[in-house]
Amino acid sequence: MKILVAVKRVVDYNVKVRVKSDGSDVDIANVKMSMNPFDEIAVEEAVRLKEAGKATEIVAVSLGVKQCEETLRTALAMGADRAIHVETDAVLQPLAVAKLLKALVDKEQAQLIILGKQAIDDDANQTGQMLAALMNAPQGTFASKVEIAGEKVSVTREIDGGLETVSLSLPAVITTDLRLNEPRYVKLPNIMAAKKKPLDKISPADLGVDPAPRLKVLKVSEPITRSAGIKVSSVAELVAKLKNEAKVI
Repeated sequence: MKILVAVKRVVDYNVKVRVKSDGSDVDIANVKMSMNPFDEIAVEEAVRLKEAGKATEIVAVSLGVKQCEETLRTALAMGADRAIHVETDAVLQPLAVAKLLKALVDKEQAQLIILGKQAIDDDANQTGQMLAALMNAPQGTFASKVEIAGEKVSVTREIDGGLETVSLSLPAVITTDLRLNEPRYVKLPNIMAAKKKPLDKISPADLGVDPAPRLKVLKVSEPITRSAGIKVSSVAELVAKLKNEAKVI
């Protein structure tokens, strides 16, 4: 079974992002970038499935600017067998990403597609679902446990009321949640070995997809600063403030 894993280059989760002065976007100049944390979990799960003998090949895919190659090298160091970089300077929105991934799935004939449930930059949580719809394939979102038996994939997913287990027929799409696994620490020998693994570069045109944005961002702004909390000396004072100042009662 071939597994295709999508990884995205995003601002590192430890970095506090700033909005550009013109409000057009966030400022990523000279900012540390890394693999989307949910996609790290996706790569780790694919590697574990291969180690368990459930998969024969792992193909890591990233879409975007030239620097995405660094993200793919990280995926290769974690255990992916080869990588594909769809290089483009266009602003990629979830629908365009889903269309590009669909074209790659058709080209690679992958049986299982794993990606993070969302990216921490836009928090869209749309790509996996859109990809499954375009493929007309079953999907298991917010996966906290994945088990493969023959041509079936059992996915335990987190829902508001607890856990739900669904059975999917291959090919299928899975999006990973935080509690699925803990990504392994990449060792130096693996980083060096990753430099020798194949990494192919193609363009959206090669896949017959137009990645032009369908949505226009009107404005990006920082959230309103919340006022500090205060202590009250009595229940009567609390009620008075809730009624007269907060006006919630």
